Amino acid sequence: MSAVPEAVELAILAAKAAVAKKALDPVAFDVSERLAITDIFLVLTATNERQVGAVVDGVEEALLKVGRRPARREGDREKRWVLLDYVDVVVHVQHSEERTLYSLERLWKDCPPIELGELEPSGIGE
Repeated sequence: MSAVPEAVELAILAAKAAVAKKALDPVAFDVSERLAITDIFLVLTATNERQVGAVVDGVEEALLKVGRRPARREGDREKRWVLLDYVDVVVHVQHSEERTLYSLERLWKDCPPIELGELEPSGIGE
């Protein structure tokens, strides 16, 4: 079973919104074969705590426009690694140091990558 098309669309929208807020190195993995709780992990980097907050806010704002609210939001106080759980897509916004330390790409390397396409902002989240 692979990620449902709606989850892929949501991940792409979230990635575009994040890039519009200067998120770096977006990658998405189809984790549906390994996890029963979600289809896609989207991992993004921000260079400081303030930017982590801006990226998270941008993603939430963009997804709210399409009627999606996170079921859960964790890590908001420290703003080093914030997780937005949209059930079928989980967005990880990590400070660059946390991204290097926890290396989620290494952990999920056996999962198929999701092609995010062109992520130039094009007005999303601006």
